[in-house]
Amino acid sequence: MYISLVRSSHMLACPCSSSTIVKHRAGKSTNRTAFGTTDISKWSRGARHTKTAIQAQERPTWLPGLDPPPHLDGTLAGDFGFDPLGLGEDPASLKWYVQAELVHARFAMAGVAGILFTDLLRVTGISDLPVWYEAGATKFDFASTRTLFFVQLLLMGFVETKRYMDFTNPGSQAKEGSFFGLEAALEGLEPGYPGGPLLNPLGLAKDITNAHEWKLKEIKNGRLAMVAMLGIFVQANVTHVGPVDNLVKHLSDPWHVTIIQTLAGSGS
Repeated sequence: MYISLVRSSHMLACPCSSSTIVKHRAGKSTNRTAFGTTDISKWSRGARHTKTAIQAQERPTWLPGLDPPPHLDGTLAGDFGFDPLGLGEDPASLKWYVQAELVHARFAMAGVAGILFTDLLRVTGISDLPVWYEAGATKFDFASTRTLFFVQLLLMGFVETKRYMDFTNPGSQAKEGSFFGLEAALEGLEPGYPGGPLLNPLGLAKDITNAHEWKLKEIKNGRLAMVAMLGIFVQANVTHVGPVDNLVKHLSDPWHVTIIQTLAGSGS
């Protein structure tokens, strides 16, 4: 009996495959011993449940208790197993989506910061700036709108082309002669993470392979900024004022001017 118990507990403790368990015609998993068979189907189910619970605690997911898809193994920064449409099942597509999310996150962070800063200057009267959604229609004396459009198109097109070429052939844009002798100032650490004194003046995360914490912080803030940008779009479409205007309106009478009233445009 002692040998039987030892063998049964050993099978439950070790992470063995199901091939070590003999299946009988009744469909129950049993453990053969010198004195017959012992039903361990309930024990094995309990062991699997415990193992699953431990794994869930070790790796957080966007929905607690949900098993992440196989192609999201937790190695990517900000990977919480969220891919309900299965867009990242193809490894090549997953690499591109990672870069696309990173770029959109950085644009969103820059956009939210710019909107809040200029809106604050306008509301406080420091500068006579237009509200952010009307800034594109502003006329400048030093150049026409058409000229500014083509200049932006050329500059953004050049930068995005360089970024795509570095994605398809990592390190190719840091080779000598690829950027007017300024390669050292723009040398990338890895695709999506530019370096050098121009794009990384503070020298953060120079060892990019061990900078998982920095990557995680950036992508978390970027995702928050994308949600904030969506909220700013909706708020501007409903109330036709800037985000700082809405905040001031709410703080002036917080018990009557609620967020819902502000979004509905009915706050007094």
